[in-house]
Amino acid sequence: MNIKIKNLNKSYGNEIVFKDFNIDFSDEQINCIVGKSGCGKSTLLNIIAGLIEAQSGEISGVSMNDISYIFQEDRLIEWLTVRENLELALKRYFDNSTLTNKVNEVLKLVGIYDIKDKYPNKLSGGMRQRINIARAFGKPSKLILMDEPFKSLDYKLKYTIIDEFKNLLNREKRMVILVTHDLDEAIYFRGNIIVFRDKPVEIAGVFNNKLEECKNEVLKIM
Repeated sequence: MNIKIKNLNKSYGNEIVFKDFNIDFSDEQINCIVGKSGCGKSTLLNIIAGLIEAQSGEISGVSMNDISYIFQEDRLIEWLTVRENLELALKRYFDNSTLTNKVNEVLKLVGIYDIKDKYPNKLSGGMRQRINIARAFGKPSKLILMDEPFKSLDYKLKYTIIDEFKNLLNREKRMVILVTHDLDEAIYFRGNIIVFRDKPVEIAGVFNNKLEECKNEVLKIM
């Protein structure tokens, strides 16, 4: 899978976020976009997902049906059970004969099958985030967009869930574009690190170094 963004332009009033911006994402790998809060990271994800319209530019290599989106908030419906939340999200992609099996499969993948009949308001933040991840993997997508989905979790739980997420990726190969302002989190994913500089957005550096040693180099240009 290869995604190419060419000559992207996006402004809010007099504030220019992207001006003739270009970036490519390729292969089945994790791409971590880092940069200061408000520099345009989430805006780019929303443009790729079709949630925000750019003034001009071209995006090739991906369609809306190819995308799963893990938002900062879990967007669960509180009066539906865990199972019902997943069924609602996935029913457009599967017929009735396979929907139940698919929901059971992703519930087991993220280790929450035993709570399938509970309501979200009875669950911890970590459990709610597992539902969020299950929903993303349940959709037959090629690309997973992630907008700081771990920022509300405590340190230990965050890295436990990141490990689980990486294990899922080893089983089901997908491209990931992750937005975060947490450099340690980006390094832990062991993927590409793309540094954004604010605004209009510029790519200040791209690091394929999967080791901790890249941290100082990234911090110099953030």
